[in-house]
Amino acid sequence: MKKIMTLLVLLQCVSVFGQKVNFGQLSSFESGFKTYEKDTTAHAVYLYEKGENYFEVRRGYVRLITKYHARIKVLDKEGFSEADITIPYYHSDSKTERVNDIVGITHTDGLKYNILQSTIYDVEVNERWSEKRFTFPNVQEGSVLEYAYEIQSPFFYNLNGWEFQENIPKIYTEYNAQIPGNYKYNRSLLGEFSLDVNEASIKADCFSVLGIGGQADCEVLKYAMKDVPAFKNDEEYMLAPSNYRSRLEFELSEYQGFNGLVQKFTKSWKDVDKEFRTDDDIGGQLRKKNYFERNVPLEIISGKEDDLTKAKNLYNFVKLHYTWNGKFGIFRDNKVKKAFDEGVGNVAEINITLINLLNASGIDTDLMVLSTRKHGLPKKTHPVMSDFNYVVAKLEIDGTTYLLDATDKQLPFGMLPYRCLNYYGRVMDLDGDSYWYDISPEKLNSRAIRVQVKLDPENGLANGIIDEVSKGYDAYFKRSQLASVSEEEYLEEMEKNNTDGFYIEDYEIVKEQSNEKSLVERFSFEMEELEPTATIYFNPFLIRYFKDNPFKAETRNYPVDFGYLRKFNYMAKIELPEGYKIKELPEPINLALPDGSGVMRFNTIEMQGDVMVVFSFQLRYTQYTSEGYHFVKEFFDNAVTTQNQTYLVLEKE
Repeated sequence: MKKIMTLLVLLQCVSVFGQKVNFGQLSSFESGFKTYEKDTTAHAVYLYEKGENYFEVRRGYVRLITKYHARIKVLDKEGFSEADITIPYYHSDSKTERVNDIVGITHTDGLKYNILQSTIYDVEVNERWSEKRFTFPNVQEGSVLEYAYEIQSPFFYNLNGWEFQENIPKIYTEYNAQIPGNYKYNRSLLGEFSLDVNEASIKADCFSVLGIGGQADCEVLKYAMKDVPAFKNDEEYMLAPSNYRSRLEFELSEYQGFNGLVQKFTKSWKDVDKEFRTDDDIGGQLRKKNYFERNVPLEIISGKEDDLTKAKNLYNFVKLHYTWNGKFGIFRDNKVKKAFDEGVGNVAEINITLINLLNASGIDTDLMVLSTRKHGLPKKTHPVMSDFNYVVAKLEIDGTTYLLDATDKQLPFGMLPYRCLNYYGRVMDLDGDSYWYDISPEKLNSRAIRVQVKLDPENGLANGIIDEVSKGYDAYFKRSQLASVSEEEYLEEMEKNNTDGFYIEDYEIVKEQSNEKSLVERFSFEMEELEPTATIYFNPFLIRYFKDNPFKAETRNYPVDFGYLRKFNYMAKIELPEGYKIKELPEPINLALPDGSGVMRFNTIEMQGDVMVVFSFQLRYTQYTSEGYHFVKEFFDNAVTTQNQTYLVLEKE
């Protein structure tokens, strides 16, 4: 019966959206809609959404017209935030988009509450963008929020496409466009969901401009999706949401006027390379090596060391000289000489200084532009320079390539910060053609913990030594943490995050065993609350890599991306207290992810009055597909359960 009812609701939904939807008139399906069975956690849902773009001559000027109409059902109080509407619009120094005909209705219990035009206001977001804002009145649980508007734009490149997926689910979302043939746009469909409607046709002689001869045919497009889930990006280990959110992207590539003149907007990489060499903020700043030869101690640039030693010395010099101001900078307002004099700079200024110094020392070094993990992956099909927001140095010494970023004083030579682990960048060779280059993260990343502990139930204590060896990115993160807090704060945080009653009595960094990519620490500890009962339950995991599972969603429509390979080892030697014996040891565990992409092993062995505990957890891929998400989630579940719920059972002899 439930399946039949679900089918009836679905058919009703399809029939509603297969016909014209009139503003202000709700269907019985929309009025009676109470829960969204496909996502019972949703606080609100788009019942209907439609947008369209077309070109029209208004007051003698060609304008890009955008029309929008949406209905949102508020399912509970947490969905009230959907009542706050923002409509962004763009403006230059001389032109502006205009938002017209804003209308809105709150449908509540059969009554209609119209938004008042006096409640709509403007907010300036930055020098190029502003927003129209308003809030729906009389919103309650079960209300339907309906609104529509039009944007009239003189900027033809602002035909950007359509967002099929957003932060709340959509039952139906539709996009239409009518594009004259003399406007050519690159287009791409992103995300993991397929179109339910994908229609394209040609409409003859659909567009003309009064007083200019000729007519253009139009491409008529209709795209739609049904039952689009919310894009939930509150989980860990992901790249920029823009990489995965289902959407249609348009980018103006060429315009051909009725007079035959062609204006190209999408450039080739050869065009970009040429502009790059002459650009004052990038290319011009890369030719300052004479300045550094005059203002940097000669022995730093022209030392007699081999190239690798010289490169490391220059890298460390720049790291120590500069304080990063937290800004990226890349294509505007870069002033390398001023930044060097002040000792403070953005990413571009610091790394361009490094490139100049390396070139001045005779080490051929290029600049590489890339996009950070939160910024999105750059398109490879054609140049979109706004896709890039970061610059690093690229050099080759004795057949080995190094990527360098001197913004972080804790970052070892040859490693990029975690924010830069975004797969590839574009090397801008001032003397040749630019080219793509893959970013390969450090491979030897691990945390290895070795525990020696003696149990003393008679005094209610356990004490011992913990040796921890961190390598690669794990060492880098540890050093960054140590540099940002006092030693006391660091140890307090460690005590708080581990077993109850765990106290660190002594701590040292073993300097003779540590280097820039490896950190060795030793802790002396004591544990209280070990009760002298006939049976003792003791969890051997005094340090836990995972207190809980970072993956909580049931499904995930985008990959899990760790950025770099990860490996965790834990070994413990527990000395049994006098008068006690082993009653029960945990069962061994041996698990693997599909294709051997991850391995977890756990075992305990009794040896000559001691218990040896061995645990290893390794991720052999940096990225796992959304199809494999449930395997990764279960894999971490097992790791968390093993560390939190494993006990050695001891009993008095």
